[in-house]
Amino acid sequence: MLVAYNTLPATSKVWVYQSNRAFEPDEVVEIEERLTQFINSWKRHGEDLKASYLIKYNQFIVLLVDEDFNEVSGCSIDASVNLIKQLEAKFSVDLTNKLNISFKDGDNINVVSMAHFKEYVKQGKITSATIVFNNMVNTKGDFEKNWEVTAANSWHKRFL
Repeated sequence: MLVAYNTLPATSKVWVYQSNRAFEPDEVVEIEERLTQFINSWKRHGEDLKASYLIKYNQFIVLLVDEDFNEVSGCSIDASVNLIKQLEAKFSVDLTNKLNISFKDGDNINVVSMAHFKEYVKQGKITSATIVFNNMVNTKGDFEKNWEVTAANSWHKRFL
């Protein structure tokens, strides 16, 4: 059951999927339609899940589930990953590569391999003040406070 993002509690479970490129406006429309359909039929052992989604910067898909309402199960998580895999195939993007790292360069969002990220640190292109995206967040509260942060305030600091 799709609900408004702002109605979900801070404890809601979060999954962040970053695309290796920005989505085109028509792709965003289709992705929103597919996410809406999916969430409206998303179940855990036959019971509705109270969930929402965001598309941030036309490049990140964020799924949220209120586990106080109903906890997600392995099957329901598998169903969401299947949807993400379908989106990857449909739009020729990479949404599941956890070894890619995203950061801001002015208004641009860059997605690079971990090796390139380390190289950019060595070259001084990425510093402790660089805004990075911590896709390892687990809850809505964590997403709101610790997703878009400086490298110094993220797990990325180990590369600095």
